[in-house]
Amino acid sequence: MENMSPRFKFGKNWKKFIEKLSEDQVREAEKSLVDALGCSSLAGKKFIDVGSGSGLFSLAAMRLNADQVHSFDYDFDSVACALALKQKYFPYDARWVIEQGDILDERYIESLGNWDVVYSWGVLHHTGKMNLALENGARLVKPSGKLYIAIYNDQGWQTELWISVKKFYNKSPLTIRWLIAAITYLGLWLCVSIRDFLSLRPFYTYRNYHSSRGMNSWTDVIDWVGGYPFEVATPEQIFVFYRERGFVLEHLKTVQGKMGNNEFVFLRQNPRQ
Repeated sequence: MENMSPRFKFGKNWKKFIEKLSEDQVREAEKSLVDALGCSSLAGKKFIDVGSGSGLFSLAAMRLNADQVHSFDYDFDSVACALALKQKYFPYDARWVIEQGDILDERYIESLGNWDVVYSWGVLHHTGKMNLALENGARLVKPSGKLYIAIYNDQGWQTELWISVKKFYNKSPLTIRWLIAAITYLGLWLCVSIRDFLSLRPFYTYRNYHSSRGMNSWTDVIDWVGGYPFEVATPEQIFVFYRERGFVLEHLKTVQGKMGNNEFVFLRQNPRQ
């Protein structure tokens, strides 16, 4: 993946997100971890958040009683977001470590050791070297540990179109960026909202989206149109990649060929079993 366009500053977007973070959103983040991982608690588990972004899911892991939480991100503003959440919710808790780090830095990854849960939602495809990021993510998982990732779906020609949009967005002045985001937001939600009204379920999809994973639709649109570097994969490609490395698929949630993230939870097989 070429890196000629400016890298999108995800952390600045996340700073705006956590300013309005609610208790309900934190609870939804906790619920999404519980549902995907098939557990009611992370007690006795070590949790690492690869590309921690807002820090919301590191916070959720802490509230689910993980023994240890390690958050790292390439973006210093994202690191600041996680630090702000720690200061608010767990200011003196040594279990939660936050630092700047790069999933592509193999020496750094080696220094982190192995973890019970490796979490990286919507991150590895923004590194510019997705295959290496996928590989290094696998290296962090201990035998019998779990890898929980989400990767953008390959939409063929539409993917190529979005790459062009993202490059243009990152090279544009603020007013043009806002216009691109606004048009994208309306395009994504107008037809869905009309459909819900005709089905006598006003804003049903919109409300469900906002309750999913504790996220925010506007923040996600900014992340989408700006997110560059940008790579994609089919569900089959991700499945084969990790099967060849000794992982078994435990959970799969796809976007059914549409735009967005396919979600995977893999179990790393223990070779001694």
